[in-house]
Amino acid sequence: MDKAAFHKLLKERILILDGATGTQLQKKGMPKGACPEQWILENPNAILEIQKDYKEAGSDIVYAPTFGANRWKLKSFGLEDQVKEINIKLVQLSREAVGEDTLVAGNLSPTGEFIKPFGEKAFEEAVNIYKEQVQALLDGGVDLFVIETMIDIQEARAALLAVKESTDLPVMVSMTFGEDEKTLTGTDPITAAITLEALGADAIGCNCSTGPEDMLPILKKMKSVLTVPIFAKPNAGLPVMKDGEIFYDLGPIEFSNFIDEFIEAGINLIGGCCGTTPEYIRLLKEKTKTTPPKMWLKNKKSALTSVRRTVFMGENIPLVVVGERINPTGKKKLQQELLEGKLSEVRRFALEQQQKGANILDVNVGMPGIDEKKVMVNVVENLSTLSELPLCIDSSSPEVIEAALRIYPGRALLNSISGEEKKLEKLLPIAAKYGAMFIALPLDDKEVPSTAEGRIKIIDKILEEARKVGYGAQDMVVDGLVMTVSSDQKASIETLKVIEYAAKHLKTSSILGLSNISFGLPERKWLNSAFLMMAMAKGLNMAIANPSSENLMELKMAGDVLIGRDENCKNYIDYFGQSKATPQSSNDKPKEENTSTKIYNAVLKGEKEDIEGYIKQALDEGMKPFKIVDEFLIPAINKVGELYDQKEYFLPQLILSAEAMKTGFNYLEPHLLKEDSNRKKTKVIIATVKGDIHDIGKNIVGLMLKNYGFEVLDLGKDVPKEEILKQIKEQDVPIVGLSALMTTTMGEMGVVIDAAKKEGLKTKFMVGGAVVTKEFADEIGANGYAEDAIAAVRLAQLLEQ
Repeated sequence: MDKAAFHKLLKERILILDGATGTQLQKKGMPKGACPEQWILENPNAILEIQKDYKEAGSDIVYAPTFGANRWKLKSFGLEDQVKEINIKLVQLSREAVGEDTLVAGNLSPTGEFIKPFGEKAFEEAVNIYKEQVQALLDGGVDLFVIETMIDIQEARAALLAVKESTDLPVMVSMTFGEDEKTLTGTDPITAAITLEALGADAIGCNCSTGPEDMLPILKKMKSVLTVPIFAKPNAGLPVMKDGEIFYDLGPIEFSNFIDEFIEAGINLIGGCCGTTPEYIRLLKEKTKTTPPKMWLKNKKSALTSVRRTVFMGENIPLVVVGERINPTGKKKLQQELLEGKLSEVRRFALEQQQKGANILDVNVGMPGIDEKKVMVNVVENLSTLSELPLCIDSSSPEVIEAALRIYPGRALLNSISGEEKKLEKLLPIAAKYGAMFIALPLDDKEVPSTAEGRIKIIDKILEEARKVGYGAQDMVVDGLVMTVSSDQKASIETLKVIEYAAKHLKTSSILGLSNISFGLPERKWLNSAFLMMAMAKGLNMAIANPSSENLMELKMAGDVLIGRDENCKNYIDYFGQSKATPQSSNDKPKEENTSTKIYNAVLKGEKEDIEGYIKQALDEGMKPFKIVDEFLIPAINKVGELYDQKEYFLPQLILSAEAMKTGFNYLEPHLLKEDSNRKKTKVIIATVKGDIHDIGKNIVGLMLKNYGFEVLDLGKDVPKEEILKQIKEQDVPIVGLSALMTTTMGEMGVVIDAAKKEGLKTKFMVGGAVVTKEFADEIGANGYAEDAIAAVRLAQLLEQ
């Protein structure tokens, strides 16, 4: 099926997806701990019956049972060299089950690994892992692809690129969100939707994680920004345990009663996830067969994204400030650091500009003597976890631009594409491939036009070429091209005409580099400020500037109010209503951080590369090792925990800070051993229970526990109860942390706890995992439930008392 046929079908009716596969396989006899893909191939009648039932119930699309059939996951079962064979056979079974008149989707899922910038696995390695599976699914004969249950936007991007670079078949992508309506790495529904649509997803949605009631608000937010169809596969409510078995608390009738609200929210495809059966699907089909679908948006909204934030541009939206400070020109310290491969100055500029009110960070690392591509990738990966602001990729090299856009986990802005033939030919396809917005620079091979008419002609040409690669005016930002008034006093007027043309005729955003207007003249800030107000009145949406300029930021705030872009003057009041300390003189130098503050901030900011040097400096100054731990490292990681609880930090920052803390501890360890101390660490066993091969969450918990002074014995994943009990006895462990990601394995935690009680062990158990709830923890007799790594640390501290 091609993309046009897919969208045509979705305009005709609401399509019905299938329901759960894992829970249905267990009902057919699949044992806990088995590799589902292998078991299906050994027991093909099971999947044939399940998928025939879904087809008869009304499914228009069934997912091939290839959820875990990528190399990294199959490696846990020693099957990594059978990726092609397994995927082809599983697709063929689905085709046999449903025939040619029902669509079969090749199913891609998380690999079980965190990839850069949030983990150690290289982004390109992940893309290739998915490409291997995609090719096998194509060989098997799938009609389209679905990428589902994604908890990390970067891994979703890797899978989506793998599909796009392998085939033109339609691809659907669905994310999984927590109770806070964010993914594990902190991405909200709107940000995820914009990022995935920009990268080329043909339908976007949400699956697993929750029941239909809690999924509705997420889908409504996605629908508000999407110009592609939206889909959903909610769970059958929440999992509960009865008589040692896992059940879901929402029956088929209650589940299907939500369908009217889903239709009203604009859903285009719907099915079920964990706990649903063919009966759930039958009722969904019945209730949607005469209901016409709602259409998706026609016009894309101008927006950029990072992992954790969306920045909109356009009419009635406050002026967007693009921070210009990450640029080595004229900055000797930054130049030296980039040459040495260090990023302290980059991080400082990023955080400082974010604090001062920048909305986007321009990133330029071009200078003689460096590998610009390598440095740019390193900077982009670091800023993607450090700052929540979207990035503007600024380079004259197409290779550098593509490398940055490829690994950037959001929708970036490209600075810039001119009317020069080579720039149009090389850069427009790159921008379109990765879904980046771009700045249109009105100059070409012949001239830098001095008049608005000349610039507008080039802008129209750029837009015409952009439309050939699928772009529209909303994907472009017009640069008014500021020239200095000291050499041409009409320069400002010509630029203002271009800004007005962009706003009124093209209905697109515009941008200026303000400081050029006053070059060569005294008291430049007055010219810059006056020009900003004039440009805003003509429709200017964005400005490249230094947000540390209080004069500029104050005028921006006032301008937003007076032009009607700041609803109820909220931003103005927030900005000027803040209680401020005695202002620092512009001639004062910032206070130098002492060594202890540097150690504290290194943990707080996740500065892994710097912390060893700071600790060495502290030791050289005579500071005691345990003083460093007790007064700086532990308080810093406690502060990180507070920020995480307050949703100011998310998993990426938590991991960065934990890694910085770990690096500091490792450096200090020999010094701590030398220092006399009777300190005794509490032992904690952590393990993913039998049948479950997921250990990302468990590993993060282990890292955090170590940072808080616990001695952690990590037994790994797929650990049988016998091994857990053996280690409890041999190591005399007072606390055990059990993890499970899947509903099919979460019951094993109760089995372990029951066995420990029967043997009279006094060990306390804490449990956690994506599907686990406090109510479930209480039902199985656990001593506590931890929803994340920080909660696990606090629970362990409570249990050790």
